[in-house]
Amino acid sequence: MRYLSDLLEGLAFTELQGSADVDITSVVFDSRKVVPGSLFVAVRGTVVDGHDYMEQAAKDGAVAVICEDLPGHTVGETDFIMVQNSAAALGIIATNFYDNPSQKLKLVGVTGTNGKTTTATLLYQLYRDLGYKCGLLSTVENQINGKIVPSTHTTPDPVALNELLNEMVVQGCDYCFMEVSSHAVSQHRIDGLTFAGGIFSNLTHDHLDYHKTFDAYLKAKKGFFDMLPKGAFALTNADDKNGNVMLQNTKATKKAYGLKNMADFKVKILENQFGGLLLNVDGDEVWFKMVGSFNAYNLLAVYAAAVLLGQEKQAVLTSLSKLSGAEGRFDYTIAPNKVIGIVDYAHTPDAVQNVLSTVKDIRKGTEKVITVIGCGGDRDKTKRPVMAKTACDWSDKVILTSDNPRSEDPTQIIRDMEAGVDPSNQRKTISITDRREAIKTAVHLAQPGDIIVLAGKGHEKYQDINGVKNHFDDKEELLNAFANVQM
Repeated sequence: MRYLSDLLEGLAFTELQGSADVDITSVVFDSRKVVPGSLFVAVRGTVVDGHDYMEQAAKDGAVAVICEDLPGHTVGETDFIMVQNSAAALGIIATNFYDNPSQKLKLVGVTGTNGKTTTATLLYQLYRDLGYKCGLLSTVENQINGKIVPSTHTTPDPVALNELLNEMVVQGCDYCFMEVSSHAVSQHRIDGLTFAGGIFSNLTHDHLDYHKTFDAYLKAKKGFFDMLPKGAFALTNADDKNGNVMLQNTKATKKAYGLKNMADFKVKILENQFGGLLLNVDGDEVWFKMVGSFNAYNLLAVYAAAVLLGQEKQAVLTSLSKLSGAEGRFDYTIAPNKVIGIVDYAHTPDAVQNVLSTVKDIRKGTEKVITVIGCGGDRDKTKRPVMAKTACDWSDKVILTSDNPRSEDPTQIIRDMEAGVDPSNQRKTISITDRREAIKTAVHLAQPGDIIVLAGKGHEKYQDINGVKNHFDDKEELLNAFANVQM
């Protein structure tokens, strides 16, 4: 329980109707969760406007309401506080309600299009291996010092986020590593948090269904670095053309990492094979379990961040060499008949190219690459033909199939993808709507030594069809198909 006056600390409000000296038992932005003593924050969403539920919240026991527009009449004894932006206010209020947990540990955010999950997960694994208690907030899962907490969004809402951070503090965590999505920045989910550092991976075509333009998407990512405090570090990818843009207005200490361009932290790939990577990291040769040039960037970013956080260089490299990264990221297995299967979360054109170019670098030249790929429904439609074209350009055979169709007709999604298939690639492309059948077909077509890439779903254990999440696991389906192969 907290006083309303405590929750308003640091919040710029334009009008207060009532008294700030009331007890608050909970902070909610969903009117259905209001209980006696709640503070209800009326947030304007893309579908629902919380302002339409202010009076109902008051009737259900809300003692105070944060809003952008005051009601035209008195509503019981409920206090009303008017602000310019309720979503931004929610972040500050949630932080205050949980007594600013992000200030009690070192919080590091990772943003970018690809590599966020792997980088955040590696940092979490690294610091656990180094003996620290820490937390992880990622697309795959949230963890508090080894305890798994289910994950529903890349970045939780401000109340859930601060509740998780507070639990990490209670459990004695020293660090938290979290993915910061562009949606989270735009929707003010991270407002009020104090970051010790920020990491930028890369920026490619994604989420234009939400942001509408690439420039708006870029500005959302940049907004995270703009909010970093003076005592934090801002670590960017020197090889990404938007890397320096991220640092333009940040108050944090600016650092860069890269394989090609001038940077504070450098890496060179010496060997790249299915067994792992041999890298020269700032002069030291180290063998890592992970594969691909994109993972060389991820590993370098993690190494650089750890050094900037004060860790000893050799201890970091020794620990990193033992780690395997996030589930469903270039997760490969070998069938009894020597066919190689790779499951990867790649769901953007750039990510697909990263995976397939890595396969090209590793393959000996005689194996065929068979790619199974789909695109999500109710998401950015403009990348569908690009995804298909990329898969065709880098594969010997492509099977277009369903991903998470959600409310869309999966056949229409595949048609959108087929529009990107050049005439010269049509002969090597087939379309199979049922993803399970598509995977079985890929395994049936593969000869010993061939490489199958299942792109798009990675760690996911479901397929979202018309609002129902049906159990579906690419790795499980691949292993089942491998088990039924006639030797």
